[in-house]
Amino acid sequence: MSGLAFFDTNVLAYADDASAPKKREVAIELFAGRLRDGTAVISLQVLQEYFVTATRKLGLTAELAQRKVEVMARARVVRVDASDVIAAIELHRLTQISFWDALIVQAARLAGAALLYSEDMAGGEVIGGVRVVNPFAE
Repeated sequence: MSGLAFFDTNVLAYADDASAPKKREVAIELFAGRLRDGTAVISLQVLQEYFVTATRKLGLTAELAQRKVEVMARARVVRVDASDVIAAIELHRLTQISFWDALIVQAARLAGAALLYSEDMAGGEVIGGVRVVNPFAE
């Protein structure tokens, strides 16, 4: 694997979703591989969304979800500032993607990631210079 790859929350959440075993396997292998080779990128937003999803929707205890967040935090973690929020708003206005997705794309751009793994956005399209890949469609 080469180049940096940004992970959207939905891909990481599947790593703990027992109801979707095939997606679970793909998510675990993809993130573990990228983490191992130092090309995994996430943002503070992803860590926060993951914790909420894991505890509210997937039924993980707060303690287990915290341990998983600690593992994810070994990736490169992007921290956005006010100018990035403004850039995400501009991206939202220009592309009509949701603001939260635009903030994910902006974080990927900020990190210099060429790929964005996401199930939510249309796979194959390039948004703000970042190619969106649905890892479950391949």
